Amino acid sequence: QVQLVESGGGLVQAGDSLRLSCTASGRTFNGASLGWFRQAPGRERQCVAAFMLSGTSAYYLDSVKGRFTIARGNAENMVYLQMNSLKPDDTAVYYCATTTIGLITVRAQDYEYWGQGTQVTVSS
Repeated sequence: QVQLVESGGGLVQAGDSLRLSCTASGRTFNGASLGWFRQAPGRERQCVAAFMLSGTSAYYLDSVKGRFTIARGNAENMVYLQMNSLKPDDTAVYYCATTTIGLITVRAQDYEYWGQGTQVTVSS
């Protein structure tokens, strides 16, 4: 079992930055892939960034390319999502999720473990 906890969300203005953290406990990330998803009210959950923890390449949703960066922290059990130049359309609950599938996947159903989510609200 892996337990994930997100933190770092909040209310910011357009153009501001936030860094979301995902902390794992239990089995930690051990050779897994990790994704950051978001879900706004009335909309489907979508993957905004994903990577394999042992690799260097990453996936980004087109609308966040150049603004968001997914990265592993110095501690083995932490992953970050750096979000710059935030826009009102980025408002959503953000979730981190991990899977033992050995590839980068953007499908929510491929992820086995999820955090509880952290709210990001961007005002115009």
